Amino acid sequence: MKYKSEILNHKILPIKEMVKKSKDFYNSINKRRSVRDFDKKDIDFRIIENAILSAGTAPNGANLQPWHFVIIKDKGIKKKIRLAAEKEEKKFYDHKATEEWLNALKPLGTDSKKKFLEVAPIIIAIFEKKYSFKNSERIKNYYVRESVGIATGILISCLHIAGLCMLTHTPSPMNFLNEILSRPKNEKPFLLLVVGLPSKNCEIPTFAKRKKKINEIISNF
Repeated sequence: MKYKSEILNHKILPIKEMVKKSKDFYNSINKRRSVRDFDKKDIDFRIIENAILSAGTAPNGANLQPWHFVIIKDKGIKKKIRLAAEKEEKKFYDHKATEEWLNALKPLGTDSKKKFLEVAPIIIAIFEKKYSFKNSERIKNYYVRESVGIATGILISCLHIAGLCMLTHTPSPMNFLNEILSRPKNEKPFLLLVVGLPSKNCEIPTFAKRKKKINEIISNF
């Protein structure tokens, strides 16, 4: 099958403008922090839609777009998710996590209680699709985890630039999400993204502000 193509309509900016735009983006995203204390204030759904549309532009294997986003605002469903997540988290903190892992988490002050899952106005459950269906035919998706990871990064960036805060949450396993959210077997939970505005007295650990310097994360050849 031969596919039609089109000319890429890409405006080439002056170098100074390109540098400025990249610096402006860094200055903004550098202020992003993971938040665990949320305000209950509702969020305009148009912001969430625009962010998910942005995520949907992510590069992905064979353009099969192996992702699905579930937006949760319902209090009853959020409570179910919290209870199920806390059940798995208790197993993690009490039995699964190594001492080294628990020591790494100590500065965050986290435990099995996940109040933010009920307080935050919106939770976005992100699913990765190992395979899809087209006209009842099963289609394998490629580079699924990589594709969904990139889409999630774009989603987080868009929400941050729009002025929202968020927390990535990954209780393990997360199979309970399929049941609570009625998602099919070909979808696997990838991440819970908790979204909202920070509470009035929201605090973040001081060490979380420290990000590696450029010479710690780059090599030039």
